[in-house]
Amino acid sequence: MRWIITAGVCALVGSVSYAQQDPQFTQYMFDRLSVNPAVAGGTGNICATALMRQQWTGFDGAPKTGLINLQGPINKINSGLGLSVYFDKLGQEKSTIARLHYAYHFKVGSQSTFSAGIYAGMSGRALDGRWIAIDPVTDDNAIPTSGKSASGFDLGAGLYYKSPKMWLGISSTQLPETELSDVSIKNKRHYYVQAGYDWAMGGNNKYTLQPSILLKSDASSTQLDIGALFLYDDMLWIGASYRTEDAIAPMIGYQHKFPKGDSMLRLGYSYDVTTSELKNYSSGSHEVMLSYCFKIVKPVVNEIYHHPRFL
Repeated sequence: MRWIITAGVCALVGSVSYAQQDPQFTQYMFDRLSVNPAVAGGTGNICATALMRQQWTGFDGAPKTGLINLQGPINKINSGLGLSVYFDKLGQEKSTIARLHYAYHFKVGSQSTFSAGIYAGMSGRALDGRWIAIDPVTDDNAIPTSGKSASGFDLGAGLYYKSPKMWLGISSTQLPETELSDVSIKNKRHYYVQAGYDWAMGGNNKYTLQPSILLKSDASSTQLDIGALFLYDDMLWIGASYRTEDAIAPMIGYQHKFPKGDSMLRLGYSYDVTTSELKNYSSGSHEVMLSYCFKIVKPVVNEIYHHPRFL
């Protein structure tokens, strides 16, 4: 029995070592920054976005993922800054990834922008060492009995184009492929292509269809997300997303523009209906998105001066 447990541990580490490692989100259209630094500051607003995901409900040790994005423009130098922090737990593995983004924006015509960006950060992984052995003999040296952790340098780059109607980005993360030898994990380089379009329907612009795609690959496996949101009156949306060989996910959300028009609050929810073999064991995945954006508007100063002819 001991060799079976050891083989299982090795298989787990091996699968972690070479599988896609960047966390995934069904509501990817609201998270363009974490995988593409060129997005930073592109909207002209200061934005904070949080995503929480509980994957494969019903599994012990199923993935739990959190993401926080902060970004904003630096208008004086046509640039943007951003910060992304991931928290991910999968069984006995915990991951923490922090990335600081910088983007430079080039004006294309009167309303479009082309951006180039880079991020630098740290990627940390930890194994807690609490293995449960069915065999009553527990003195097998091949089974780790204490936690291990390691961290390493992370670097990525991307390009991004945005117009009033569409957006398109290409990027890569984990460029150095840093090896974390203490936990037997090597960070894999990832590649992303993302795009979306806003299609106004009807003469009063009350209805907007927003199709989007996200292609992600680590050069050994590739996955495609295809989604579409139907936005009503710039306030409510419903939609769905399909992830190849994994899940179909209905989505619903609400956004509120504050009266002055310089800030917006968004709240979204998605539920993944598993289509792979895991559907026999999992009741699906839940994901919540919360976002708040605002713009710093300088108050208008009325200047008063006296003319010698008019007192």
